[in-house]
Amino acid sequence: MKVKSRIFTLSAFLAVCAVMAMIGPAPKVHGQDSSNDELKAYFAVHSLENPDLNSIQTQSDAGSGLKVFTYHVTSTRQGSKGKKFTGMMVGSDPFTTKGTTTVTMQIVPVIVDISGTVFDPTTKPDNTCAAGKAPLALFQQSPLVLPAKFTLNGVNVGKEQYSDAFQRANFSEPIIKNGDTYHTKLKVVTLKSIHYSQPTKGVILSSKGCGPLGGLEFVTLLNDFEKTVVPKLQSSGQGVGPTTFPIFQFYNVVGYVTKVNQCCVGGFHDAFNSSKGVQTYGVFEYDTTALFKNVADVNSASHEIDEWVDDPFGVNPTPAWGHVGQVSTCQNNLEIGDPLSQTTPIKVKMANGMTYHLQELAFFSWFYGPPSIGAGGKFSDNGTFTSAQGACH
Repeated sequence: MKVKSRIFTLSAFLAVCAVMAMIGPAPKVHGQDSSNDELKAYFAVHSLENPDLNSIQTQSDAGSGLKVFTYHVTSTRQGSKGKKFTGMMVGSDPFTTKGTTTVTMQIVPVIVDISGTVFDPTTKPDNTCAAGKAPLALFQQSPLVLPAKFTLNGVNVGKEQYSDAFQRANFSEPIIKNGDTYHTKLKVVTLKSIHYSQPTKGVILSSKGCGPLGGLEFVTLLNDFEKTVVPKLQSSGQGVGPTTFPIFQFYNVVGYVTKVNQCCVGGFHDAFNSSKGVQTYGVFEYDTTALFKNVADVNSASHEIDEWVDDPFGVNPTPAWGHVGQVSTCQNNLEIGDPLSQTTPIKVKMANGMTYHLQELAFFSWFYGPPSIGAGGKFSDNGTFTSAQGACH
């Protein structure tokens, strides 16, 4: 294998009746009449418009933008051999650098009121759903925030946060050759909770789980966050800006697209041009409803945080891939969670006694071709992919 914009943009799926065009068919949900069938969570990205990668890298080097590195790769995959690609990832270049890069991630709890039903991640839910603990505290105690021991594909990558452990497995070969000191760590702080509602569009999607499942219209939410919520947070004096990654924690509240039966968006990450510079952020649902297939607690968060690390602006191109995970056609972006969404999660037990569910993720080599430079010579971090993606038709 020798590594530029995600075609998977919001505007693309709006043109075909919103996100379903890019995330495939979704199960039907009819409010409180929802069936007991497992729901599926899908994930989205809103790519940065008109990205200037040279300017972004200059701002990164000057410390005024997100800390990123630019990579170049030549594909060795069937159907795209010899094609060159350029993109950006969070941190420092694992091929050429050693040591640790640290980026601040800011947890922002979101309290949602849907017709009097309040979904609040900062308070204690029913004991049946989350052992009497607040979802915010459970997220703060998860392996996305605190270090845990990770052995991925038989390779001990250390006691790290999951995003760091994955990246060390993702680039295992060059990191080991370079002294095995490479890390991309998150300095995690928690900000004040915010309130968000959609008075005419918020709905209760189901009452048959372990607690109700709320729904918000996804495109409205995205527009509100870009135009109002995130800019307001930037001006709040809490340190949010282009150099940081605010991630918004919803509790048992997902997105639907236009109609409630076009459900469920479990998370997304976004990059947009703000008055302060290019701003990235993420949104995820912390789930305790047990309504979803292979999605519980921080599964959605692991998807979004790791995708942000490897494709922070949603503009990293790859040879076409698809017909796997949540992708029913072909797409050409470095969204490492999408090919393995809804697969059996990686389970990690933490000191609080909680067993967390992390999404398996596709390696860099899966997108661009063999041989694998990832841990164990595999093409994903839990061994599901044993070869690179072939040509996509």
